Amino acid sequence: MSKRNSQAAKTAARERLRIERERQAKRDKVKRQLIVAGSVVAVLAVAGGVGYAVVQNNKPSHWEAAKSEKLVAPANTSGTNGTTVVIGKSSAKKTLVMYEDPRCPICAQFEQTVGSTVKKDVDEGKFKIQYVGATFIDTNTQGEGSKNALSAMGAALNVSPEAFLEYKSALYSAKWHPEETEDKFKDDSYLIKVANTVPALKDNAAFQKAVKDGTYDKWALDMSDVFNKSGVQGTPTLKMDGKTITGSDGKNAPMTVPEFNAAIDNALKS
Repeated sequence: MSKRNSQAAKTAARERLRIERERQAKRDKVKRQLIVAGSVVAVLAVAGGVGYAVVQNNKPSHWEAAKSEKLVAPANTSGTNGTTVVIGKSSAKKTLVMYEDPRCPICAQFEQTVGSTVKKDVDEGKFKIQYVGATFIDTNTQGEGSKNALSAMGAALNVSPEAFLEYKSALYSAKWHPEETEDKFKDDSYLIKVANTVPALKDNAAFQKAVKDGTYDKWALDMSDVFNKSGVQGTPTLKMDGKTITGSDGKNAPMTVPEFNAAIDNALKS
């Protein structure tokens, strides 16, 4: 091989190597650009996700938002924001004020033992009852059941006072009332299931819609505020003529029929 041919071969080899290096450099540049672009997209996605999470976390809860909703008061109510619920014969001269929290286990015991006697006395015109609903158990447990049940009770009251009393009794019954630590009343489906045991509410489309739509959520919150401002410290609490009705211990609500009858008869005479 001549020196000339040898030199030409070397030159050609160097040129091929240069071209290959340029191609590789271009491929490496494109690869780096894709990696950077992917990283930017990932960062933006993470930032977007964080931003979305922040927005979601800063959105008010359903019950916080309900405070600003337009008030819809149930039928058969009176007073400020429809929070006065009085049931009974107009001829009854005195009113028994009952403070209860839907999730309260002691309220459930009271209703299961004394509730039928209260209703009998109301039906006979012995006295009227004024119901004041509380939701402090939700506050103590970070739950929703007291508020949700109170809203559903508003939907029952909108049907009729009788439906309200029967529904209240069903919610407090041994069969349906949950343990205080179980927030079953937060579920609309559970509240509707209980309501289907009440003739006036069974398969009642308007009632069920009101429960699912939260029609009386704002009303329930306003009712709860009435309790919070009453100075009453616990439930069940009974009052007549501004005086607390108690059992034999002089502190708590009467939890048996004999004690209730004795306390009520004494209050009616005073």
